[in-house]
Order: sequence, then C-alpha cells, then structure tokens
Amino acid sequence: MTFAIAFLSLSAPALSSSTAPLLHLHPRSLRLQIPPLVHRSFGSVSGFPRKIRLNYPRSSNSPDILGSSSPISDQDDSLPMPIVHIDQDSDAYATTVQLSFGDRLGALVDTMRSLKDLGLDVTKRTVTTEDSVVKTKFLIMRDGRKVEDPAMLEKIRLSIINNLLKYHPESSENLAMGEVFGIKAPDKKLDVDVATEIFLQDDGPKRSLLYIETADRPGLLLEIVKIITDINVDVESAEIDTEGLVAKDKFHVSYRGAALNNSLSQVLTNCLRYYLRRPETEEESY
Repeated sequence: MTFAIAFLSLSAPALSSSTAPLLHLHPRSLRLQIPPLVHRSFGSVSGFPRKIRLNYPRSSNSPDILGSSSPISDQDDSLPMPIVHIDQDSDAYATTVQLSFGDRLGALVDTMRSLKDLGLDVTKRTVTTEDSVVKTKFLIMRDGRKVEDPAMLEKIRLSIINNLLKYHPESSENLAMGEVFGIKAPDKKLDVDVATEIFLQDDGPKRSLLYIETADRPGLLLEIVKIITDINVDVESAEIDTEGLVAKDKFHVSYRGAALNNSLSQVLTNCLRYYLRRPETEEESY
C-alpha cells in the first residue's frame, strides 16, 4: 500500500546567473586536466548492504532536520541504500528530484533550504512510502523553468548528499562522497574498470539513449557532459541516479538533430570509457 502526502510551494526568489552562488564541489583532481565546462544547457524535452548500524548523536534541533523525525529502532542492524534521483524527463516544466534512505528521512527542511540557497524554487514536495521505504520527491524550477545547466544539476546533487551526510552520518559508509566529505569512508572501494559500463542505442530517428554506470565521485556529471560535448554531440536531457557508491546516468543525445551513427557512437563510447576508467586523484586536492 502506498501513502502520499503533498506539500505545496516552498519557493525562493530567482537569482540571475550573475548572482548565482559559485559551485563548491571540492572535486578530485584528474590526471587528465579537463578545462572548465563551456556553458551548454540541456534543451527542454517534454516528458525530459547490509551493514552494521552505527549510532550517532542526533542534532538537538527540532524535527525539521533531515531524518530527525524518523527514529531508528535499536533492533535494526542494517543500513538502507541512500539514493538520489534527478530526472529531466518525467515533468515537462520542472526538474524532478527524489531522495530515499530507507525509513529514516524526516521533514527535509534543511535540504529544501539548501536548494533555496542555490536560487531554486521548490514548487512541490510529495512523500510516499512503499515497501517500508520513504521516498521524498521535489519538483524544482529555476527562473520559471526546469534546471538545464549541468553545473547546477551537480550542485543540487551534491547539496542533497552533503545534507544526508550531515544529518545521517551513518550513510557515510554507503556513499562514495563519504570518503571525501563524510565521517567514515566506505569499507569497500569500487574497481572503476569493473564498475564502468557504457551502453548506447537509438531512441527514435532523432536521438540516441546513452546509459553510463560507473563509480561515483564529485563532479562526475560535469566530466561526462564535457566529454560528450567535446565531440560535438548535443545533450538533450538527463536522468541522474546516485545509488550508494554507484552513479547510473542516462542521457538523450543527438548529432545535428539526428541519432548518432555507428561511427560516432563508437567514438563517444571509447572516449567515455577511456576517461571514466582512469579517475586518478590527488588526496591533497580535497
């Protein structure tokens, strides 16, 4: 059975691009130095482990903080999978963001406030419970339309994850960002060569569907978009999933208004595989 509660309109004044806050991602330094991303917005598209639980003290704030209104049972010795899902396809006018962490999420007021601080409008919030998993969905807009700038989408993703790490530090072991920003790094590190999968197929005559699964890290979305646009392929829409240590992203891409041919598909796949499987970092760069 599914229960749904709807909350309406927590909005913030729109900020102009000149006053929007700078991106603070603390990205890892890549061996390949990628120049700053040239602005290229996503176009509008209609329809766009089980582990031992660690006990951490809760904030003394009221139940408005992330997760504080969902008490953790001492009988529960497992940690749920933290998932952040950003979708550009399901709503024609807004970016859909869904966050879940088992049944531990609370009112998420701090998360909504952090989105507001990015100059975004949270136009709707819906909470559903399915199979004991609480899923909180936000509809987010910027200047009256969906968020199309990949840099801002990455800000949204990292802002939500940082709030999750702050108010649910036990999630640190289950998130790749826990190694960078969290209290405790994950016990296991993914082998990037093994974790990376890239799949590309036609999705009609005018666009192709690109699926990428790889080890998550800060700034990953910007890296992927930079690689795609560097070979003159257009990104029309995106679906960005952060599932624990893994990023699972889908992009609708095209070349001169058409689906990618076999040659260009091979070039794009090879470029992505080459760069994503070699994320050498320097710890001191954090």
